[in-house]
Amino acid sequence: MRFHRVKAPGLKELTKLVHTISHRVARFLERRGLLERDEEDSYLTLDCLDEPMHQLHGHAITYRIALGSQQGRKVFTLQTIPPSKAKSSVSTRVANIAGFSLHAGVAAEAYQRNKLERLCRYISRPAVSENRLTVLSNGNIRYQLKTPYRDGATHVIFEPLDFVAKLAALIPKPTTAWMQEVE
Repeated sequence: MRFHRVKAPGLKELTKLVHTISHRVARFLERRGLLERDEEDSYLTLDCLDEPMHQLHGHAITYRIALGSQQGRKVFTLQTIPPSKAKSSVSTRVANIAGFSLHAGVAAEAYQRNKLERLCRYISRPAVSENRLTVLSNGNIRYQLKTPYRDGATHVIFEPLDFVAKLAALIPKPTTAWMQEVE
């Protein structure tokens, strides 16, 4: 594999690319049975599935509680700041469509080892930061968001079983080659 320098994409190109990516991901998830297209509302909604991991993935994708007495309800969020009405800064290097974002504002030359290391550390960071987790007195788990949602939510609260379900949904399915090595 080789990397080649290319001209930085413009916002129009990024928007077109993130649009293509979002549609391909949605089609893939529909084919896998994780999501079902809701024609009336023209967005994807959770399909009740029999396979447990598909159900966990579907609930994680749609911000729903996967297990326990609150199953199917939206995840509880704390809104500690007012909702944002408009984006404060518009970047020509970031495109957002339907919950997908594509950031193309960082580049590094081969000789910029410190910058390359920071990029590698960033893309290989864990999905959940331990420092932002808190176990509440009632046993629920509060996760502080790195940046607030547009609706002002700064924290998400999970019941312990549902939190474990969300973590399980993050674990990729083993590949066939890996499974053969284990056997």
